[in-house]
Amino acid sequence: MLNSLSGRFLILTTVFVMLAEVLIFVPSVARFREDYLLLRLERAQIASLALLADDMIDQDLEQELLDNAGVFNVVLRRDEVRQLVLSSPIPEQIHETIDLRDNRPFTLIRDALARLLDPADRIIRVMGNPVQDGGLLIEVTMETGPLRMAMIDYGLRILALSAVISVVTAFLLFLAVRALLVRPIKGVVGAMQSYATAPEDARRIITPSAGIRELREAEEALASMQTQLTGALKQKERMAQLGGAVSKISHDLRNMLTSAQLFTDRIEGSDDPLVRRMAPKLVNSITRAVNLCETVLAFGRVEEPPPALNRVGLASIVSDVVEAERLAAGEHDLSFSEDIPASMTIRADGEQIYRVISNLVRNARQAIISTGKPGEICISASEDDDAWWIRITDTGPGLPAKARDHLFQPFQGGATKGGSGLGLAISADLVRGHGGRVELAKSDGDGTSFLIRLPKSNVSLPEAAE
Repeated sequence: MLNSLSGRFLILTTVFVMLAEVLIFVPSVARFREDYLLLRLERAQIASLALLADDMIDQDLEQELLDNAGVFNVVLRRDEVRQLVLSSPIPEQIHETIDLRDNRPFTLIRDALARLLDPADRIIRVMGNPVQDGGLLIEVTMETGPLRMAMIDYGLRILALSAVISVVTAFLLFLAVRALLVRPIKGVVGAMQSYATAPEDARRIITPSAGIRELREAEEALASMQTQLTGALKQKERMAQLGGAVSKISHDLRNMLTSAQLFTDRIEGSDDPLVRRMAPKLVNSITRAVNLCETVLAFGRVEEPPPALNRVGLASIVSDVVEAERLAAGEHDLSFSEDIPASMTIRADGEQIYRVISNLVRNARQAIISTGKPGEICISASEDDDAWWIRITDTGPGLPAKARDHLFQPFQGGATKGGSGLGLAISADLVRGHGGRVELAKSDGDGTSFLIRLPKSNVSLPEAAE
């Protein structure tokens, strides 16, 4: 109960209402004390007027008038003459004089609290203005004991009433909070727990229904998050299934290519000059295809092999990529340009860098061919003291918005219709394995430009990821 929101709200409400009642209680008691003393002055004035009307009142009747007024004596000042109208023996000396004509709030509250905290029965003199212009001043002497007891009784009644009001108010607020806040919050918690048991089930996504704006906003945010998570889980499941299928296909394709690789050994011994010239390229292509199958199998196991770093010539790698892509372009009006210093050597895994550049150039070729217009692909490179820079630029239509939003994400960042985006994802992973990065430098209606950075110094993978 105490650990629940409604329980704590009930306790806090009770405490705060009681605190408010206490703050009200102090001036109320001060006002009660003032009214009590004014009533004593009024009664004393009435008693004194009775005596003034008949000077022959005997002593017993005079004492009865004083007892009725609750005072020991009455002094009335009329026409600048101070007159002791009623009197009786005072049991002790006067302890304090109270002038009710000085009725400032702070003074009244201070004197009331002092009277409550002083248990002794003292004799006080009270001064005030007579009612109905019955004189200039009226004074009485009286005991503080009855006054204090009356104040305590009044205070207890006020506190009891305050307690009842606090409990009733807190209970009503408790019911209101349960109906307006706690129950909808429990509904949201229940929906979250139900969704957690089967997040792939779209039927468990919460339907916003709260009438309170803040709760409805929370429900809408939760529904949006659950929808995205359910979609991501389905996408992940499909990717896992597709990865398993690709791994199986790659396994069988690798076996076929290995068999084809055996036949190329005999082709290399042919006397035909054209065959002898094309055979090495065929061997290289089949070797790369076998390596690609091995890599796809590793990617399916989330085990991309680390790069075998060596000094390799970048110009020869780019030349092989351009020659292969030029053959793939066929009769389409597509030109390739290379701006690679002949002496540039990079410290990298030649096969992996070939795959990276090939993937980017292939994407550019496919994007240009899809437009049916002529185009150009340019591969350039430069270096500085810290890194080698490779830039692949095309004059294609640019990446679509979806591809830019999911760049380097497999099966989501495809740049062409039917594309999987796996090439960009693999390229980014391979370059990260070298401690570098692939970034989109530009993509608009004039074309696309990718920039590859390969650091010259050793960089850890966490630093490269950052």
